[in-house]
Amino acid sequence: MKVITFILSLVVSFTAFANDINPAKDLLLKMANAVHNRNFDASFVVVKGKTMEPYRWIHAKQGDTELEHLSLLNGAGLEMVRVNNQVTYFEPQSEPYSLKTDSIAGPIPEVLFKDIERLSAHYDFVMGGKGRIAGRAAQLVRIESKDEFKYNYWIWLDMESSLLLKAAYVNHEGEALEQLQLTHVSVTEQPASMLLEVLNRNFPTPLPESDLGGAENTAKNWSINWLPDGFELLKSDRHKLDLNNELTDYYLFSDGFVEISIFIQRPLPGKRLSGALTSGATTVYVHNGGNFDVSVVGNVPSMTAKAIAESVTRAL
Repeated sequence: MKVITFILSLVVSFTAFANDINPAKDLLLKMANAVHNRNFDASFVVVKGKTMEPYRWIHAKQGDTELEHLSLLNGAGLEMVRVNNQVTYFEPQSEPYSLKTDSIAGPIPEVLFKDIERLSAHYDFVMGGKGRIAGRAAQLVRIESKDEFKYNYWIWLDMESSLLLKAAYVNHEGEALEQLQLTHVSVTEQPASMLLEVLNRNFPTPLPESDLGGAENTAKNWSINWLPDGFELLKSDRHKLDLNNELTDYYLFSDGFVEISIFIQRPLPGKRLSGALTSGATTVYVHNGGNFDVSVVGNVPSMTAKAIAESVTRAL
């Protein structure tokens, strides 16, 4: 009897161990490690419908110092520089500013360069097929939402360097809504000289972190009665919109992968119908709640944004 019990316990332990092994998740972790530790110079484009945004992305590891530079190449340009846990943003017609953070807020979800285990409760990691991207052998890894309220995210990884080669937001019908693809990537032994020059530059002192107490007070003004599973409040405040100088209550939610912004303000002059606008994977849904307007912005299906907007009520 003891022998049978011992064998059964071994079977249970082996099954649990086997279930914990996920080659897709392991590849994503290898990608995160490669992004943080390799020296590379890459160019990529983000395609949203008929629009295309070109970027240059450079990374280096110099001793214990991690250096990263991301720049938007079209228009007036946008430049972001990271030195370890400080990111400085250089935006057109604005003074540069720095933030204390370990990742650049760019077109690639930040969580992909961290421990993606936090996504496991609401997303599955699935191996896809092999192919060639930018002339390099690539392996597809699919991050699949466990419900219909969020998009899936597919990533093609370089089988040699583990770096990202292509990514896409994909709906549940398998249609790619927004794509990011590298057009060039070079991996080198030595850091790029332009990144080493960053070490000699003076950057603005990081801005102080936001006051969470104010966020909690603002959150008491409204009740957001429905969100997809896993979303938590990151930030809340009251400020004026640059577009129309109107005062708005602002809420930022995230499930660790996708961020959703909610703006609540008094109705603007003129009767407006509720409705959605989309650009690539981004949805902007505006809902007229009678004596207030709600705008929901995020990389989620329009039905999700609509349900969130319509759930907003004044707090009792």
